[in-house]
Amino acid sequence: MSSIELGQRLWEKAKKIIPGGNQLLSKRAEMFLPDNWPAYYKKANGCEIWDLDNNHYYDFSIMGIGTCSLGYAHPQVSEAVINAITQGSMSSLNCYEEVELAEKLLEIHPWAGGARFTRAGGESCALAIRIARSYSQKDRIAFCGYHGWHDWYLATNLASKGNLDEQLLPGLAPSGVPRQLAETALPFKEGDLVGFDKLLAENDGTLGVVIMEVFRHGMPDVGFLKAIKERCKENGIVLIFDEISSGFRLNTGGSHLLFDIEPDICVLGKAMGNGHPIGAVIGTDEVMDAAQKSFISSSYWTERVGFVAALETLKVFNEQSVCNTLLETGRYLKSRMDEVVKEIGFNLKIIGIDSVPILVFPTEASLVLKTLYTQEMLKRGFLASNVIYISLAHERHLCDQFLAAFEIVIKILKDAQVSETYNDLLEGPVCHSGFQRLN
Repeated sequence: MSSIELGQRLWEKAKKIIPGGNQLLSKRAEMFLPDNWPAYYKKANGCEIWDLDNNHYYDFSIMGIGTCSLGYAHPQVSEAVINAITQGSMSSLNCYEEVELAEKLLEIHPWAGGARFTRAGGESCALAIRIARSYSQKDRIAFCGYHGWHDWYLATNLASKGNLDEQLLPGLAPSGVPRQLAETALPFKEGDLVGFDKLLAENDGTLGVVIMEVFRHGMPDVGFLKAIKERCKENGIVLIFDEISSGFRLNTGGSHLLFDIEPDICVLGKAMGNGHPIGAVIGTDEVMDAAQKSFISSSYWTERVGFVAALETLKVFNEQSVCNTLLETGRYLKSRMDEVVKEIGFNLKIIGIDSVPILVFPTEASLVLKTLYTQEMLKRGFLASNVIYISLAHERHLCDQFLAAFEIVIKILKDAQVSETYNDLLEGPVCHSGFQRLN
């Protein structure tokens, strides 16, 4: 394995002076390859990354947590951002681009009549919840999926510490969340209409908001989404679709547009700015007007770069049919990976929508095998984990290079599984699967 001394030394220092090591759980070295992950980058372009020790990698993993569908440092977006910075990214007046972006998003989503903007996904969801509560005048929320780090969401684990374990990340402790928020956020499972109906009956007249991801690990359950929409309409409940991750993966905008299901509010982010911070909360005229009843304001929500980046990203999405390319590349990669694992006889399932393949390792030693996979792919010049966010930069010849390394590594995993020696092959600790203390 290439030397990653500088990155590892800096990561060890960071864990001592930055509680949790960094600002995002999903980028912790321990989530990938404890003691042997590069941790920091010096340069990123396309799907290529150079670490602090000048090692070069192709990123066939999280691609900035799904933010960079066009690839890192996309020239057209970067040029627009640089021009915006040159002209001044902040002033005492508002930047006109926020009005342009609002118009564009409402044009893409004809059901919506208003838009507010933030700079991050978690705060976008918190803003959507505030507006929905302001409109419904009810505190209680039902949710399905992952929606960030804020009090309203983590409060569900005050009632039962495992309420979030099946939503996405296990082990999320509600430490620091006011205990008075217990029983204000109620979980339900994707596809479980019986469970949702039970929750609805048990909280008759007190449930004001439902927030849910349209999909996470596969194509949407359209029947389930429509049933939830129908029940929300019947009971005067504000329905929020969290499309921070699912938006801009199947189509330009929210994926709900493909299935003729209109929420009251939709939350967008991640790929919308191609790596630049921007989040959007769009909704119907009536519901969004309730934002004016509540104090919602932030200095850096007015900063120019996010708006400019989003406008240019939307332009590229439309000009180059980006989602079609992502889906086509993903289909190619998934089918070839599936051929490899079947030929070798390794029990690896490949799920997820075509533009976001997800690797499901055999359950008897899934974390060990995932760690070994990451370790061996890193040796061959690839950042790899159990998810691949496809981008425009993942051109066919790079996919073929990845597949050649993938075949070698899957053979290693298969041999290790048969001989039960995978633990012996690990050169460091097993990766983490969720939230836990680092020291």
